[in-house]
Amino acid sequence: MLKAGFISLGCAKNLVDTEIMLGILADNDIVITDNPQDADILIVNTCGFIDSAKEESISTIMQMAEFKQEGKCRGIIVAGCLGQRYQQELLDELHEVSAIVGTGAWHRIMEAVNAVLAGERVLLIGDLDTIYDENMSRITTTPSYSAYVKIAEGCSNCCSYCVIPLVRGKYRSRTVESIVNEVKQLTEKGVKEINLIAQDTTSFGRDQNEKPQLTTLLKELVKIEGVAWIRLLYCYPKYFSDELIELIAKEPRICKYIDLPLQHADDEILSAMNRRDTRADIEKLLNKIRSSIPGVVIRTSFIVGFPGETDTHFESLKQFMIEQKFERVGVFTYSQEEDTPAGKSEQQIPDDIKEERYHELMALQCRISEELNHAMEGKVLTILIEGHNKEQPEVAFGRSYREAPDVDGRIFVENAAGLVPGDMVRAEIVQGFTYDLLAERKLD
Repeated sequence: MLKAGFISLGCAKNLVDTEIMLGILADNDIVITDNPQDADILIVNTCGFIDSAKEESISTIMQMAEFKQEGKCRGIIVAGCLGQRYQQELLDELHEVSAIVGTGAWHRIMEAVNAVLAGERVLLIGDLDTIYDENMSRITTTPSYSAYVKIAEGCSNCCSYCVIPLVRGKYRSRTVESIVNEVKQLTEKGVKEINLIAQDTTSFGRDQNEKPQLTTLLKELVKIEGVAWIRLLYCYPKYFSDELIELIAKEPRICKYIDLPLQHADDEILSAMNRRDTRADIEKLLNKIRSSIPGVVIRTSFIVGFPGETDTHFESLKQFMIEQKFERVGVFTYSQEEDTPAGKSEQQIPDDIKEERYHELMALQCRISEELNHAMEGKVLTILIEGHNKEQPEVAFGRSYREAPDVDGRIFVENAAGLVPGDMVRAEIVQGFTYDLLAERKLD
């Protein structure tokens, strides 16, 4: 019986593609193995978004190539964004690679497997208009109580630094019915937390109806029995409507957690990034969200070192962070990408300045985060248990609505003996740290 090893890199959106390909392989009686040494085929689902992601993808491919020499591996398949973006170049330069499967051809993974087993080298790219639905087999790789659901594919925002439209195609939404059916299937398997993802979740439905349909979708999802938390990730601010804010505020199953990537706060840089919001627009939206949704947690991300970013621009961003005191912030140094308007700019910022600005903002956010976590002491939250401390079995760790999977800190819960992953318990926060919290389980 054939065995395949699968490594998924990059974002949660890429992970969903991996899970669909795993389902296709399983439908064809291919066994999935965690041990590359045992695999007949090794598949790497790559990320090609920024330089560090590309480097990780290439490094992983070369690590897997060693198993062609030492193990039973008969071929390596490169899937995902890196393969889509560099296609023939990868096939020509990486002789260890047997097949390339682009982002528009994940459904052809068995075609790639069969070609590799026949001793062929193939390039399968396809059209950038594909999207999965609830009828596709899928093997989730996340914990049994949590899953990602991709509600749309591609992006049409065309930010000047981003290659997503090139490697993923234009924005295209799934139907509400398809998503509802998938969520029902997941909850029947015990999933409690549904994390909705897309490159831009707030634009959901605009490509079909010209008007965002995210609230329509959410109103259907909250009716599904078994759903405890619905979490919104990757919310582009432009179409974050008053209707959506009102729904989040009143619906208990929708997490009061908003992932709102802003990228910068200076109008000149926002314009150069081809972002469609001004600082005034952003501040108005943030004020509306915070005044309308008690207890809301806002996560955002910023890029430092964008071409043309002066000390004045950077200080503007820094002051914005001080004023807004975001609960969660990710900071990234700008990555110069070919085939993008920003990548062609002659105003590139030296790497040492990028790094200096990155560390300055991260240090600032550490102080803000610690202050906000201290303020959580005494509050009681529902915690989704994810595991136990190996050295102290009576201490569990998990997340509340305030922490998204994979990217945010943990809450450590005392008096948690007997709890298992997936349990949801009430606990009082007794101590806040920079990123994590300590809580005591409420037994009454």
